[in-house]
Amino acid sequence: MGIGRWLQNNPSFLERAYQLNLRLFKLAQPLISRLGYERVNRWIAGPEDWGKSIVFDCRMCGQCILHSTGMTCPMTCPKNLRNGPCGGVRGNGHCEVIPEMRCVWVQAFERSLHMPVFGEEMIYIQPPVNRQLEGSSAWINMLTEADKNVPPGWADMSYILLIQK
Repeated sequence: MGIGRWLQNNPSFLERAYQLNLRLFKLAQPLISRLGYERVNRWIAGPEDWGKSIVFDCRMCGQCILHSTGMTCPMTCPKNLRNGPCGGVRGNGHCEVIPEMRCVWVQAFERSLHMPVFGEEMIYIQPPVNRQLEGSSAWINMLTEADKNVPPGWADMSYILLIQK
């Protein structure tokens, strides 16, 4: 089992790492702003891509929602579905497009059960991916709130709760 698979199967560890990074980026925001978001994006997008691709098979969509999907990248779904499985999930939890692959959303749900802080975010409906952000740092997009921008033609549906508590 590689380090990436071990980390994915231990989402509570990744959740703590995410919380630490989130705090660090928010603390560093004044400095990042002063240096310039574009400049810092150029510096960190490559290392972010490298690290996330090892652990999550990341596609660098620029709108990372790993913390909302059990630390499982929904962009690894062959259909790029960001809000849950398609109707073709097989009875054994495998993908209809790539039968030997476990459905990304089955994995996301199972892993979210082990995330005490962000696990409940699985019920949020996510906006469609803004393809204009591909290849850019999700951390910088979070700081500038560019990750909240939906593709042209879509209403601002920010995060809508799927199931009311």
